[in-house]
Amino acid sequence: MAALGREAGADLRDAGVLPVRTGEASKDIRMATYTHGQPSVSLGDEKFRRPMVIEIIEKKMEYLRKEKTLNVYGTVFFGTAASFSGMLANFIFRHCFKVKHDALKTYASVTTLPFLSTVVAYKFLVTDALYLGNISQENCVLRSSLVGIVCGVLYPTGLAFSKTGRLAVKYHTVPLPPKGRVLLYWLLLCQTEVKAMMIPLVFQTVFGIFNGLRHYAIFESTLEKTVRDD
Repeated sequence: MAALGREAGADLRDAGVLPVRTGEASKDIRMATYTHGQPSVSLGDEKFRRPMVIEIIEKKMEYLRKEKTLNVYGTVFFGTAASFSGMLANFIFRHCFKVKHDALKTYASVTTLPFLSTVVAYKFLVTDALYLGNISQENCVLRSSLVGIVCGVLYPTGLAFSKTGRLAVKYHTVPLPPKGRVLLYWLLLCQTEVKAMMIPLVFQTVFGIFNGLRHYAIFESTLEKTVRDD
């Protein structure tokens, strides 16, 4: 029997197969089962990681809540400034054209429409573009200032001019303009008073630049904090 065992061991060595002891085999099996795939997470690790995940989610929600609140305040203030520009323009044109009819109707339109147009334009041109990552800081400031100039000054001025001019023609508060020179005639009637619209023009431009810089800084800080927490 011993001779047969020695002969079998010699045959195995000749074939390139080395015998493995029992302790070594069990050790290899334990290592293979531990290193196969990812190690399983223990219950203690899971209980420790769950509060960390909840804390990260709460921080992200707090950052987004603060950013949304500041953005809403800035946009609403932007739209409110456009409404005041409409009120000032309407007051100037009504004084120049000597119109005293339909005051509530005209003031309601020149304050509501500029407010809504400013809020919607700022959301689509600045806020949504920032969330998509399509604009730089300079582009954000440029868009914000253009929204303030166009929607906050030019649009309410033109709206007040058209509505007050129609009322002036309807109630004959001023002489009718000659044919072919309607716009020039209306502008000559209010060329001195309309210079007061430079005040909201400068204000909307400066505030548009400031709001664009602040909005971009808030977005960048929120993005950095979110990435750092991840």
